[in-house]
Amino acid sequence: MNNSSTLQNSLMLAPLIGATDSLMKALGLWLMFIVVSSVFGLCMAALRARLMPAAQVVAGVVLAATLTSCAELGAQAWSLQWHQHMGIYAGLIALQCVVMDQTGFFQRTGPDRLRLCALFGALLTGMGLLRELIGSGTLGNHLPWLAGATSPDWQGWVLTADGGMRLAILAPGGFILLGLLLAAWQAWARPTPSH
Repeated sequence: MNNSSTLQNSLMLAPLIGATDSLMKALGLWLMFIVVSSVFGLCMAALRARLMPAAQVVAGVVLAATLTSCAELGAQAWSLQWHQHMGIYAGLIALQCVVMDQTGFFQRTGPDRLRLCALFGALLTGMGLLRELIGSGTLGNHLPWLAGATSPDWQGWVLTADGGMRLAILAPGGFILLGLLLAAWQAWARPTPSH
């Protein structure tokens, strides 16, 4: 593993832990990430040939900040409740786009980029689903906010009447759950020793 992919993957850790305390936040962040990074990749592909290498970083920062700000304004207009729950994690998309551009992510083939975005989305939604199930005892709480609905009537499917283990929706619980999932993955993927 090289240093650029380590930096790129470590920047994904903050939204993976911070924005996955519910399925609604995880899906919303993933959708915003897909839109902003796709538009950023298209715009930088058009600008890269016209810019000197020293100006590409500055142009990337300005473009990523502009696109992320526009996406946040659009999210605020679409669903204020969802935007308020996102916090600072939507702003990290701009930093992630710049790092992905510098590590050559947008020069990769289409299926490779799609695979990595789908993997990030699967991690976000999986963590959001598990943390909401364990921490709140619900499934899909406030999910209509992503569709722009403002009615607080639908609270998702309540699976436990007394809630859940509240530690799971806090950041330390996210780290613990991610560690347990990584340990399970390592144990499952490890080849069995031959006798």
